[in-house]
Amino acid sequence: MVVGAQATEIDTVVIGSGPGGYVAAIRAAELGQKVTIIEKDNVGGVCLNIGCIPSKALINIGHHYADAKREEAKESPFGLTTTGVKLDWASAQKWKDEQVVKQLTGGVGMLLKKHKVEIIKGNAEFLDNETLNVEQEDGFKLLHFNNCIIATGSRPIEIPPFPFGGRILDSTSALSLKEIPKHLIIVGGGVIGSELGGAYRLLGAKITIVEGLDHILNGFDTEMSDIISKRVKASGSDIFTSAKAISAVQTDKDVTLTFEVDGKEQTVTGDYLLVAVGRRANTDLIGLNNTDIKMLDRGLIEVDDSYKTSVEHIYAIGDVVPGPMLAHKASFQGKIAAAAISGDPEAVDMHISLPAVAYTSTELATVGVTPADVADRKGDVKISKFPFAANGRALSMDEAEGFIRLITENKEGAIIGAQIAGPGASDLISGLSLAIENGLTAHDISLTIQPHPTLGEAIMDTAELADGMPIHI
Repeated sequence: MVVGAQATEIDTVVIGSGPGGYVAAIRAAELGQKVTIIEKDNVGGVCLNIGCIPSKALINIGHHYADAKREEAKESPFGLTTTGVKLDWASAQKWKDEQVVKQLTGGVGMLLKKHKVEIIKGNAEFLDNETLNVEQEDGFKLLHFNNCIIATGSRPIEIPPFPFGGRILDSTSALSLKEIPKHLIIVGGGVIGSELGGAYRLLGAKITIVEGLDHILNGFDTEMSDIISKRVKASGSDIFTSAKAISAVQTDKDVTLTFEVDGKEQTVTGDYLLVAVGRRANTDLIGLNNTDIKMLDRGLIEVDDSYKTSVEHIYAIGDVVPGPMLAHKASFQGKIAAAAISGDPEAVDMHISLPAVAYTSTELATVGVTPADVADRKGDVKISKFPFAANGRALSMDEAEGFIRLITENKEGAIIGAQIAGPGASDLISGLSLAIENGLTAHDISLTIQPHPTLGEAIMDTAELADGMPIHI
């Protein structure tokens, strides 16, 4: 930084252009603010470039490939047979990167340009409560801002026994492998580990998951996660729970993990080791120590219901604040923060439903309270479950595994929680999120006509069950 350099005056600055940052920037611009985004990598952030989107593309490729292989083996329930199924991995990766990721990030760039949002490439660091220093390839730039939104996201946690590099992968490098592993070892059976492991399993890899908790997919109850565990094990892959990963040794050809289960050490050797034990907030390298922003544990920033920090004109959203690290959470918070800066007195987060999804081989989705949350309220709530095996559309798709579960209050029948394990869970959960957010009852849902035959009928059937008037069960 040049001492004594003149700072450029700007209105609202957003640090980070992920699903929180770019949405906040566009909404702020729509509300009349002059907005500048600072992005050190690629527009779109982790989610669009190296996270949510490319991983779902791989999962989709995996499903198509697995279906084709099943047909080739004459195991298709539809009587279909194909021969000579081959996967051009380089072409698959190219489609993911150029037809999916590049198209979406390009779209975000066009939206920012349309809203006259200035983009500055570089690393931002606070010098004080009003000034940022942006380190760029060709020097430094000082910015003096009126308002700021911190949306710097998160990165994979790296633990000492398993430093990233070579055949020890983080989630980013796992998305860009030059080959499909014959055997992928995964430390961490959460959503990221289970999704990426599931994608490569569908592509023909054996996977071994080593998880410290007593079940995989923390955040989903065991009735849901057990569906995934059984499917993984039935395919010839392995899951070790209540296990402790100890060390890893890699060569130029493979990697061997040593882990402990029930007090006994075991080893497993595979082509690659994916370490997916969580993510940490990107708040440690942006100079927050030079500000009056109050911090919480794990590098998170303290905010109020408008996502305002302890500094009046600085806001924080997404992975850097408490709560699940979800892209849609960040986007929602970005809109609130932008509105709060514009002086909207109603710009506060009053939502009661935040859906979460695992894009595993059988999709899982949850919103609102779970059975564990209401375990001590058995007299006040009702839990109703309807199987997809009784749904005509699911049967016709040969995807009848799983269920829809509603948790309702006995007094009024209001829906306060919902879980889905089965086909289309990621899309179906949205309607139930809307129902919870708007205080709808099971009776309201049961009176909503669903087209036939659809997966959505199972929601109506579950609501009728909760309402005490079931038809199909």
